[in-house]
Amino acid sequence: MKSEKKPEPLTDEQLSKKSQLQKRKKPKFKRQESWRYKRVKANWRKPRGIDSKMRKKVKGWPPSPKAGYRSPKKTRGLHPSGYGEIHVQTVEDLYTIDPENQAIRIGRTVGGKKRVEILALADKKGIHVLNPRTAKEIEEFEEKEVEEKEEKGEAK
Repeated sequence: MKSEKKPEPLTDEQLSKKSQLQKRKKPKFKRQESWRYKRVKANWRKPRGIDSKMRKKVKGWPPSPKAGYRSPKKTRGLHPSGYGEIHVQTVEDLYTIDPENQAIRIGRTVGGKKRVEILALADKKGIHVLNPRTAKEIEEFEEKEVEEKEEKGEAK
């Protein structure tokens, strides 16, 4: 009997290259007959007809999704930057994040003031922000608040 070596696990660099290769190979899955009729959108739908050539996987018809197109387990669900994506709404959410493996995406409904606070704390902790919109500085918000209080005081 031959002594077979077990395959060594892939390194992170190899995995990223492998996933890039797989993404290049993976086709855009089209809905059956979407190229023929304007009323049928290209969004994927499973072919269900009894005589469907696409369901039968006849040569010359577009491919259907199957397990072979899946990405490697280690890279599955990761952001293209290589970080795991965490949704953040408040400053307190930043305390549970691991800056080595996770990056944050600030919620779209988060206002300017809180966004500035989140960005400042993320920068201090070394956390990668996936959507760092340029926000005003905290000082600008404080100046506005002082001006508004002065205007209210003069109006009385």
